[in-house]
Amino acid sequence: MLRPRSKRMFRDQRGSAALEFAIVGPVFLTLTVGMIYTCLLLFSMGSMQYAVEEGARCASVQTLVCTDATSTQNHAQSVYYGPFTAPTFTSTNAACGHRVSGSSTFSLNIVVTTVSVPLTATSCFP
Repeated sequence: MLRPRSKRMFRDQRGSAALEFAIVGPVFLTLTVGMIYTCLLLFSMGSMQYAVEEGARCASVQTLVCTDATSTQNHAQSVYYGPFTAPTFTSTNAACGHRVSGSSTFSLNIVVTTVSVPLTATSCFP
């Protein structure tokens, strides 16, 4: 008597899609969110590199806009479009010309912990 009921139970496929989603769903969502954070990190790095290049170029070429180190730092800050971070820029005169450096920390919020990724960029324009 137990035998026919167990055969029916193994042929029943109700709820199999929910079980498959319970197995695959968290992995898929984790990979998707990880890709989004990776793209944001790469965008922050590219934007910071662009900002220090523009700051060094402004200090060398646009002497009416970037008259001193403070205005060069403000110009670099104004062309930075990265997400989540507020980098600090420094401007100095070096042997290679006008050097602008930027540094920031990008925080990855994981469920259990927060991982901080330091970002730095330097550019020198004669």
